[in-house]
Amino acid sequence: MSSEAVLFDFSGTLFRIEPAERWLRAALDAAGVAADAAECARHAAALERAGALPGGSFPERVPEPLAAVWRTRDRSAERHRAAYTALARQVPLPWPDEVYDALYERHMAPPAWQPYPDARDVLAGLRERGVAVGVVSNIGWDLRPVFRAHGLDGYVDAYTLSYEHGVQKPDARLFRTACATLGRAPRDVLMVGDDRRADGGAAALGCGYFPVDHLPAGERPDGLRPVLGLVG
Repeated sequence: MSSEAVLFDFSGTLFRIEPAERWLRAALDAAGVAADAAECARHAAALERAGALPGGSFPERVPEPLAAVWRTRDRSAERHRAAYTALARQVPLPWPDEVYDALYERHMAPPAWQPYPDARDVLAGLRERGVAVGVVSNIGWDLRPVFRAHGLDGYVDAYTLSYEHGVQKPDARLFRTACATLGRAPRDVLMVGDDRRADGGAAALGCGYFPVDHLPAGERPDGLRPVLGLVG
């Protein structure tokens, strides 16, 4: 297919969250808490297993009392924060309680995110061809500052964020909104994402779908580049 517009997922597609140990270290620094390397590594691994790092691994197990808020976490900023801070609190940490809030705040900071190596080239290539670009993400906070901080906002025409609409992927309504924002019919739009269930939901609306692997940035240097061959 040849598409007139491309929708990109955010986490695991255009950007990758920092490793859990660096995330925890940054939160501790923000809270003014000292910890040795071994202690930090041990607790970071436990937090990662719990699924407390947004954009990182899914929880190995979601406690039943958290199941409902976890399923609907991306429908509002409040639910998103509640879900992830609750998961973090499943891991007892030997530091002040404020560290749990610092962990959530850290994951929203632009330095916590790294663009995939080919993201800039692909976005720039689409812009040169006159292809409309949108970002559609299941998320509970405003990711626009991340794009600005990394100099990629100039390549994005529109953002459709789940928490701003109260709808999360794979619900076709979010993709319909994203297509309408770009002024394109779904049949002329390609969705690019790392989650075949959530992002692949665009296909139900008639969009094309191109999957990428959810890998660390250094392990996926050119996963986005084939997109350039799928546009008009």
